[in-house]
Formats: sequence, structure tokens, C-alpha cells
Amino acid sequence: MTSNQIKTLCVYCSSSDAVAPDYFQVATELGTQMGQQGFRLVYGGARIGLMGTVARAVTESGGSVTGIMPEKIHQFGISYEPADEFLVTPDMRHRKAEMERRADAFIALPGGFGTLEEIMEVITLKQLRYHSKPIIFLNTNGFYDKLYDFMEHIYSEKFAKAEYRNLYYSAADVPSVFAYLENYDPTPVADKWFK
Repeated sequence: MTSNQIKTLCVYCSSSDAVAPDYFQVATELGTQMGQQGFRLVYGGARIGLMGTVARAVTESGGSVTGIMPEKIHQFGISYEPADEFLVTPDMRHRKAEMERRADAFIALPGGFGTLEEIMEVITLKQLRYHSKPIIFLNTNGFYDKLYDFMEHIYSEKFAKAEYRNLYYSAADVPSVFAYLENYDPTPVADKWFK
């Protein structure tokens, strides 16, 4: 996948309304830039937390939003009604598969267990060469620094190859996200297994 083929961005992020204002500010900035630059959003479909903030910013900036939500969560009444397209899936596995299928790139804003699980899955799929799409952590306020430390521990203990640092990118701010997408050039993925 080349940079000019990247049209739809899958954004993983928190559904919490209790997080600090800085996180909402960056989510708004990301969504606004997505809409203004003509990127489509595919995401988990909620109107709350950073999820809702990104979606509203994309909509308000003239962009297209696709929300995808499993039936069990949809029953809570937290879906983003202005979405241009909204899909209800039988479960989380179908939701993630549909988001992955539609996405040309993946971005993780700060989030909890669900965000971590989703971004780690697409890193694993890239490691196993199921896709070669860009994966970006938007590291607001150093949110992911301790995760990076743990990843370095994984590399140093030989549970994964250090070359896998190239599977994902850490962006300090929103402009860095779009600069990375603009210049994205997938690198060959090392064989998974040590010899």
C-alpha cells in the first residue's frame, strides 16, 4: 500500500468521558484534519469519549464517518447517530474484522484495554504478513511511553525481533501522523521465528 492509496483511517480510542481535556483536544484536532484532508473514518461507532469526539470533528469538517458496533454494545444507546454509515455486528470479533477490512491505516489514540487489544491485533497481523498497512500510535502526553518500554523488554528478552519496531510508528502530535501517512513506504517484514 502506497501513501496515495490511503483513504480510510481506522481510529481506535477511549470511550471514556472522564479523561483529561488534553486528550479530547488532540482527538478533535485529528478528526478535523481527517475531514479537511478528505480521509474517511472507520471506528467503533460510539458518541461518547474520544470516539465520539473524533467522529464529530470528522463530520463537522466535511468528512465521512462509518461506525461499527457489536449488537451487545449497540443496546446501550451510545451510537453516533450522524454517522454516514452504521453497521451492527453480531459480536466484537466481527466488528474488528470489518474495521480491519475497510481500513487503509490504523491509528491508536490513548485508550484502555479495548484500544490496546485492537492495536495489538493489527500489529500481530502485520507481523504475520496479513497486511502491510501503516499503524500509528498518537502518543499524546507520552501516554504510550510505558507500553514502549514493555515492548523494548519483549525485544531484549528475545520474545520478538527488534526489527518489529518498524511495524508501527509513534507520533508525538497530529501533524506527525499525516506526515508519516504521506511518506509511508512499507518495509519488508522479518521472519517471525528466530533461527
